[in-house]
Amino acid sequence: MASSEKYGRTYHYPFSPGTTSDDRINHHFAADLGRIQTLIHTEKLDGENNCLSRHGVFARSHAAPTVSPWTAALRERWQSIRHDLGTLEVFGENLFAVHSILYSRLTDHFYVFAIRDQDRWLSWEEVVFYAALLGLPTVPVLARQEAPFTAADVETAVKTLAQQPGVFGSVAANTGLPCTCEGLVSRDAGEFTTTDFSRRVFKYVRKGHVQTDAHWTRHWQRATLVHERRTV
Repeated sequence: MASSEKYGRTYHYPFSPGTTSDDRINHHFAADLGRIQTLIHTEKLDGENNCLSRHGVFARSHAAPTVSPWTAALRERWQSIRHDLGTLEVFGENLFAVHSILYSRLTDHFYVFAIRDQDRWLSWEEVVFYAALLGLPTVPVLARQEAPFTAADVETAVKTLAQQPGVFGSVAANTGLPCTCEGLVSRDAGEFTTTDFSRRVFKYVRKGHVQTDAHWTRHWQRATLVHERRTV
């Protein structure tokens, strides 16, 4: 039996070009935006969704704690903070293993993007607060939009931001050439319930982003941090 619920399915914006056959699209996002006072656009980093809770470190499935080799360092880190988590579940992007994007300026291997406390998703202000207390960085915030804004305003902002390279320097792992960021995740800056998740969080992913195959775990490589790239 799972000790917690996994991260909710994030619906795509209707104008997100990177959808696949099993993705879900929020065709009513314009109405949902009307319930949001502040919308935050964060960079969608190319890694593995991991959750830190008092019960362990979990990957996408919460049926049992993960034991993958690319979460070994994160599991060691968890040991030092697990007694401070209480009912908090900290969700972040684990970039220890290189996926489709290689980042040239990574300062850490784990970036927090959301925190859940039982049936409540914390506000972004609370996410930043608790992440700092735990010694964890948060994903880059690319822009904020304050109401009133229209669906067209949001679409223009998202498409413009998505054309930028990643904050940590983005290079296509399969070609070695510079590329844009994977995409964006937009969220209500305020708190909201777990049942409202699909109406408060949206994503945009560029077309053809995923370049890994089903066998990438056999020959994965560790992502190098920026201080490790410096020469003496």
